[in-house]
Amino acid sequence: MGNREAALAKARKLISEQCGNLRSISSLYETAAWGKNDQPPFLNQALEIDSGFNPSQLLLQILEIEKEIGRIRKEKYGPRSIDIDILFFNDEKHDYPSLTIPHPEIQNRRFVLVPMNEITPALVHPVLKKTISDLLEECPDHLEVKEI
Repeated sequence: MGNREAALAKARKLISEQCGNLRSISSLYETAAWGKNDQPPFLNQALEIDSGFNPSQLLLQILEIEKEIGRIRKEKYGPRSIDIDILFFNDEKHDYPSLTIPHPEIQNRRFVLVPMNEITPALVHPVLKKTISDLLEECPDHLEVKEI
């Protein structure tokens, strides 16, 4: 919702300031809304960061950043000003009540895989044992993901 590019720019800035150094930044990609398609298209971007936080600390900081950008959680997959996910944390696996790493739906979402493939195609999924590039080739999601 709102100025999508500005929200992503603010998220990048705050993540850099509060979470860790940005190592890689993908292009911006637009795709049809996923999960609830009666809303405007989404913008997506992947970031790779170096962080001194553990996964739980990083999640808490990301939730604060979402709030600062104006995120209000009303409905699952509904319109929102920003949605920041932790997809991977090194090659670690974690299963907390509020956070699963790697994100359990990576392999099913082109809007995640396309930007990730741009910045880290050889990254191996620690559970599926396949590269991001391989997961993108096999992805069952056929929504168009276009670079803007």
